[in-house]
Amino acid sequence: MTSSRRLSTVILPIHRWNDGGRALWARAEELGFHAAYTYDHLAWRTFRDRPWFGAVPTLTAAAAATERLRLGTLVTSPNFRHPVTLAKDLITLDDVSDGRITLGIGAGGNGFDATTLRPVGEEPWTPRERADHFDEFVPMLDRLLREPSVTQEGTFYAANEARNIPGCVQRPRLPFAIAATGPRGLKLAARHGQAWVTTGDPKLFEAGTPEQSVAAIRNQISRLGAACEETGRDVGELDKILLTGFTPDRPLQSFDAFVDFAGRHFELGFTEIVIHWPVPDSVFTADTELFERIATEGTAQLG
Repeated sequence: MTSSRRLSTVILPIHRWNDGGRALWARAEELGFHAAYTYDHLAWRTFRDRPWFGAVPTLTAAAAATERLRLGTLVTSPNFRHPVTLAKDLITLDDVSDGRITLGIGAGGNGFDATTLRPVGEEPWTPRERADHFDEFVPMLDRLLREPSVTQEGTFYAANEARNIPGCVQRPRLPFAIAATGPRGLKLAARHGQAWVTTGDPKLFEAGTPEQSVAAIRNQISRLGAACEETGRDVGELDKILLTGFTPDRPLQSFDAFVDFAGRHFELGFTEIVIHWPVPDSVFTADTELFERIATEGTAQLG
């Protein structure tokens, strides 16, 4: 993955394919986005009782409906995924897309993904347990996508002669974009990531200021650099992706607001900024004409 200033989008998996879904992914390619991602959840926040489709079939369909656009998840997690079955799906996706898949992956959170598969009354994993699973999940998935046969017995996951032939189109495997802000996750990003993902500091979303958010993100990048140094890796090798919509900023409020926001964050070292495709009557409400102008002209204004 090369370092530059790229603009990408997230298309939530809420659209029936033959009732506008296909057109959105094709339009994302027409607008010149570097990549179009989707969420990988069983349900998500206020969309829980609204249409919500599976990430892997959605991306498979999107791969068939586009030619150049990179595709991926922001993000997948171990909350309801197993590395063996996920590897099989990813190899298939990478094949169908002819090598255009990026796996955004994180430890997961406390939402519906954490409880849907649990027996009634069973508590979801604690933050430490999520980190423990993530620590084992990522290296095993790395092996599964690189090697034709894997046998591995872990604390949480096992693979018994798991075959993954022919492997990924992208060699040695498709890229990982690892979402992390804690020390253990940052070490995983340093060891296994081709990119690092952040949404900023969630504690600042409602009560913080844009200046505080920039300072918090700068600190995250510094800690990523320390994790890379500890593992003997140059932090410059990692792309740095900012998923917007979770900081105090309002970059889709106006064209100038986006240019100012993007400029400040690219200066921090980000190589890719991701904006949500507008969804009416939701937290991602935005003017569609403004969104498309940002897509086609926004980064060009940065020089």
